[in-house]
Amino acid sequence: MDSVYTYVSPNYDRNFSFGKGTLRGQHFSVTLHPEDVQICEAAGPQCFQDPGHLFPVTLRKHDGRGGFVTTQWEMQAMLDEQGLPQGIFCIGYNITEFVDTKTKLNLAETHLDEISFIQSHGVRKPLANIMGLTKLLRSAENEAEREELMNMLALSADEFDQIIQEISAKGSA
Repeated sequence: MDSVYTYVSPNYDRNFSFGKGTLRGQHFSVTLHPEDVQICEAAGPQCFQDPGHLFPVTLRKHDGRGGFVTTQWEMQAMLDEQGLPQGIFCIGYNITEFVDTKTKLNLAETHLDEISFIQSHGVRKPLANIMGLTKLLRSAENEAEREELMNMLALSADEFDQIIQEISAKGSA
C-alpha cells in the first residue's frame, strides 16, 4: 500500500533491475517511463473500487540501454480476509515487438492507400492518353499529323513513367 514492490519475480528482477539486486522494497516508478507513472496512479484506485476486475494498462519500462520496452499489464486489487486493501497484484508481458509490428503495418497500409490513390487517379490520365493517341496515330493521314501525335505520345509516356517511379518509391519506402 506504500507503492513499493513487496514481491518481484526473478524474471522481472532480471529484466528490470539491471544487475543492481532486487527491485523488492523500491518504489514502483523506478522501472517506468516518467510519463507512465500517472497511468499506474490512476489504475490503482480503480482496482480497489472494483476488486474483482482486472485493469489493463500499457506501460513503457526502461530497457537498461537508455530506451524503453512496451509492456502490457493486468492489475487487480489484493484484499485480506476482511476485504481490506493489501496491495495491487500486477502481471505483465513485453509487447514491444507487437507494437513495433503494428506501427510498421500501419505505415505500410498508409503507403498502400497512397499507391492505390496514385494508381486510380494518376495512372489513368497518361494511360488513357497513350491508348487514345495510339488509335489516332494509326489513322493519321499525313506525316505532320503523325509527328504531332508522336510528340504527344512521348509526353504521355514520360508522364506515365514519372507516376510509375513515384509508385515504386512509395512501395520501397
